[in-house]
Amino acid sequence: MKKNEDNLKAIIGHAKEYGFVFPSSEIYDGLSAVYDYGQYGSELKRNIKEYWWKSMVQMHENIVGIDAAIFMHPTTWKASGHVDAFNDPLIDNKDSKKRYRADVLIEDYIAKIEAKIEKEIAKAQKRFGEAFDLEQFKSTNPNVLRNQKKIDEINASFKEAMNNEDMPAIKQLIEDLGIACPVSGSKNWTDVRQFNLMFSTEIGSVADEANKIYLRPETAQGIFVNFLNVYKTGRMRIPFGIAQIGKAFRNEIVARQFIFRMREFEQMEMQFFVRPGEEMKWYEYWKETRIKWHKKLGIPDEFYRFHDHVKLAHYANAAADIEFKFPMGFKELEGIHSRTDFDLKQHEKYSGKKLQYFDPELNKSYVPYVVETSIGLDRMFLAILSYAYQEEKLEDGSQRIVLKIPAPLAPVKVAVLPLVKKDGLPEKAREIIDSLKADYYCQYDEKDSIGKRYRRQDAIGTPVCITVDHQSLEDNTVTIRDRDTMQQERIALDEIEKLLKQKVDLKNLLV
Repeated sequence: MKKNEDNLKAIIGHAKEYGFVFPSSEIYDGLSAVYDYGQYGSELKRNIKEYWWKSMVQMHENIVGIDAAIFMHPTTWKASGHVDAFNDPLIDNKDSKKRYRADVLIEDYIAKIEAKIEKEIAKAQKRFGEAFDLEQFKSTNPNVLRNQKKIDEINASFKEAMNNEDMPAIKQLIEDLGIACPVSGSKNWTDVRQFNLMFSTEIGSVADEANKIYLRPETAQGIFVNFLNVYKTGRMRIPFGIAQIGKAFRNEIVARQFIFRMREFEQMEMQFFVRPGEEMKWYEYWKETRIKWHKKLGIPDEFYRFHDHVKLAHYANAAADIEFKFPMGFKELEGIHSRTDFDLKQHEKYSGKKLQYFDPELNKSYVPYVVETSIGLDRMFLAILSYAYQEEKLEDGSQRIVLKIPAPLAPVKVAVLPLVKKDGLPEKAREIIDSLKADYYCQYDEKDSIGKRYRRQDAIGTPVCITVDHQSLEDNTVTIRDRDTMQQERIALDEIEKLLKQKVDLKNLLV
């Protein structure tokens, strides 16, 4: 496999060539940080959503789902703090004229130090083999300790500056670290300033301040303003959750790294309402539950890690990210946050409505606390795609590109391929597809040699290929080819459904 940025470029090229992701409005030269999902990308995206929704809603009796509108009353965003506090610290390089998020520059600097630590660990693992003790090495090796101390000091300084909204201190930190512009290589920076990320527009026929509304920057507020509606109509009892999948919009000034950071994106969020004082128990529960959800996909553990927040959001008393090892390093994939009672209390204050739960066991009403799980669907898509993309050298010296997407999430579950386009083989292949297509997304392909067709299916991540040949007409057997191992076996037609259920059924991830 290729590494780092080269690997990301290869993934971007493959995603476009094979119908996963296209630049938006490409015939008009595209639109920065906006992408369209193609025929296979939209299927993969839909499968990820189904996995999340079934895991979160269908498998939990006390979690229900809603679909709130994108447009919300503008006071919603005043109450939530987004109008006054939804900002990114931006800095410009005077020589390159490029704009950067100051926090990302610092994160990238820390990532380079982390890479040094990883290099030390890798060297030691190679030297000591099975006798290697990772925790002991990290706690005793002077190079690791020195670099970790530097990371901790940078994080502490950055956290203090952000908490105090001290923009000059953030600029000073960038200068003290000697951070240079990646484009010009110079350290000629402007002052750091805050920039609000919300898109605004007008509602109705008159464009004035009174009609100003926002495209939602997150989906969570749609859940909070519907808290009473769901609690009463669903006869919910604490603890209970409300889940939602939906679009959100942020005017990212520094959008980059393909679909990792976009201006229009999709979130999968669940707000879990609990008794005050029990939030930390549920915070730990959801941290453990969510990391298990990720690991069920079969991606190795070393691709995941938890990262506790350096700077807590204004509404949180605990927060952690599940980070994934993308081609550009470990980056946030999902957030688990203890939001306290901030959101419901703010909406009580601004709306004048009571947003409380009557607890029959305690015989009193209170504003529930909230534990949130929030995952970026597009980031999840990129995580799966970047892990799945592999360039393999085969025994005969040839090479294949294969997407080893977890089988239940694969866009096409099974391809049916007649060996030749005659002698009744296409008709037999069509019969097989007709028997499967109500349950599985199938693809029929009769063009080119069977080897080329296998390669095409490998490139889009199809887990199973069924080849129909002349023997199939005689004894109702077919050849099944496995994407990952390329091994082939002969099975009877009436065994196909059982094999597919074992291999590609989403239920395998839920039980």
